[in-house]
Amino acid sequence: MVLAHLSDVHLDGGDRAADRAARTMAYLNDLHRPVDAVLVTGDIADHGLAEEYRQAAKILSSPHPVLTCPGNHDVRAPFREFLLGEAPDSSPVNRVHRVGDVVIALCDSSIPGRDDGFLADETIDWLDSVLPSDGPSLVCFHHPPVELHHPVIDGIRQHGEDRLAALVDRHPSIAGFLCGHAHTPAASTFAGRPLLVAPGVVSTMMLPWEGEGVLNFDSPPAVAFHVLDERSRLTTHFRYIA
Repeated sequence: MVLAHLSDVHLDGGDRAADRAARTMAYLNDLHRPVDAVLVTGDIADHGLAEEYRQAAKILSSPHPVLTCPGNHDVRAPFREFLLGEAPDSSPVNRVHRVGDVVIALCDSSIPGRDDGFLADETIDWLDSVLPSDGPSLVCFHHPPVELHHPVIDGIRQHGEDRLAALVDRHPSIAGFLCGHAHTPAASTFAGRPLLVAPGVVSTMMLPWEGEGVLNFDSPPAVAFHVLDERSRLTTHFRYIA
């Protein structure tokens, strides 16, 4: 299975973010061989407004299946209404998909009104119920549950991660975790599994040893390609979009 992964689109009604997102999707839609799905791990809208999600629904359209979960900039009710075609409500947006033989669980790690993340107890219970007893699965959310060694992003990462780690022990089929939020491609581990962080589409986070400032708005948008093989080994390639 090949999964294209992007994050942090931050559509705000302006031309800049829309152009970067459209270029990224055009690149994916024109691939020589189609991917099995496109994953977008949150912060799709910048302000959580209805018109931003209307724009997102158009820009993120693809011949490939597009799977989404919310981030801290997203608002659950319009996210549901305009991206998922559901009745708006404010409960966690948790969805599970099967792509080929792989179960992909998309969890809502957002806390309404806050920038940091947390998987609510109902989300942990839901995740426990949808993960298979055998066969590979991937768990996806917006906020990384580990420190990435950046003072800004580490302060607003996913907390309460011990509950998620305990769940991993009950589900050996989990092949890895996929997230966004950091606006930088990164690779780490969580609970003994790979943790892959998608680069940001709207901007790139400056690492503390790279210079002053937090975000670089001149770097091109980028995507990750995750390859899950027959042994449930996860390999990731990163590509920048001209």
